[in-house]
Amino acid sequence: MEELIAKRYLKAIKQRSSGEAMQEIALIFSILSEAFNDKKFIQIINNPDVSRDQKSEILLAAVKSAGYKDVENLIKLLAEHNRIDIIPALAEVMRKDIAKTNKVYNGIVYSDSVVDSKVIKDLGNGLGSKFNSKISLKFVKDNFNGIKVDVEDLGVEISFSKARINSQMIEHIIKAI
Repeated sequence: MEELIAKRYLKAIKQRSSGEAMQEIALIFSILSEAFNDKKFIQIINNPDVSRDQKSEILLAAVKSAGYKDVENLIKLLAEHNRIDIIPALAEVMRKDIAKTNKVYNGIVYSDSVVDSKVIKDLGNGLGSKFNSKISLKFVKDNFNGIKVDVEDLGVEISFSKARINSQMIEHIIKAI
């Protein structure tokens, strides 16, 4: 539900902003969304004794130095409609939209054994050419027996399981005999 509401706000922001401004606004909201990981901040935002105006002032103080009147107006609007809670969803929707617009994506390579950085770079370049995008991959050691590549924003997950490859090789050998 939050994502649907956030997409409406994103649409309005995109109509008023250039691509460069959109990236800066997304960065501002990304930083704001990190505050929602702080328990004390959440207590203040969810406290019924703190008025909408006070919540708005807290957020406005955080973004004042950025100098974007549109961001300040959006925060006031979110506070007025009691929708401050959608700021993390709005930041995520903005990030995904910018990635889609610029065709620049990040992904993760999972494996139980260390994968060489050149292999990771080659995987990223290969996937990037396949999807006409720039894909940056990073390695995360995991208990997956093989290699799994996940580019969430593109909806792509590719896995090469050692056990599956071994069983397919055995099947092929048995069929050949």
